[in-house]
Amino acid sequence: MSLTTSKILVVEDDDEIRRLVSEMLAREGFGVDAVADAAAMDAQLARSRPDLLILDLMLPGEDGLSICRRIRSRDTLPILMLTAKGDEIDRVIGLEMGADDYLVKPFGPRELLARVRAVLRRGGGQMPAPPSRRFAFAAFVADLDAREIATTEGDPVALTTGEFDLLACFVQRPRRVLTRDQILDFTRGRDADPFDRTVDMLVSRLRKKLDAASPGCNLITTVRNGGYLFTAHVRPLT
Repeated sequence: MSLTTSKILVVEDDDEIRRLVSEMLAREGFGVDAVADAAAMDAQLARSRPDLLILDLMLPGEDGLSICRRIRSRDTLPILMLTAKGDEIDRVIGLEMGADDYLVKPFGPRELLARVRAVLRRGGGQMPAPPSRRFAFAAFVADLDAREIATTEGDPVALTTGEFDLLACFVQRPRRVLTRDQILDFTRGRDADPFDRTVDMLVSRLRKKLDAASPGCNLITTVRNGGYLFTAHVRPLT
């Protein structure tokens, strides 16, 4: 199945922006549903789960940050956040809440389409899988093809798209200091944005989840003026 058969749910209260985004995505072959607020979004999610949620930050009633936090508490659904605010703090908060990417208004259709495709590619699911790649490290087993990680006792660890991309980057390059720019390049390629705090937020979230699943594992070390080091011994599994 190609990326253009993916289903996208757009949550945007501005009627004109909602219409334009929906029409553009539909022309590119995506299945699109569009709603104006959290209540309508919840009703749509109850009917079917999309492959991507495009979520406006400023919404009437429950805002985008609250929605993002609520969804992240139970689901790893990829989220692309739209915001009219260009300040760094707004983007940092969105990433801390679990958004996989962000786009500042006003934006062009090509930029939106590129971000949508990038998040969907990183989300897996719709792309043909490469040969099996399973790895064991510390108290965990990760399947990079299935995009799953669990403890050696079989307890799953729920990661967002961005968090799993970061984990995969580390697992394939253990015991090697990686700069923020290298991590951005390995995880996002041409779609990388030189916004270093993106990496910092993802590292912080991944650390917390791994430590919650295996207390005291301390698998990611910060190297001063260098970047990050994945300290675990990683071994491939057949």
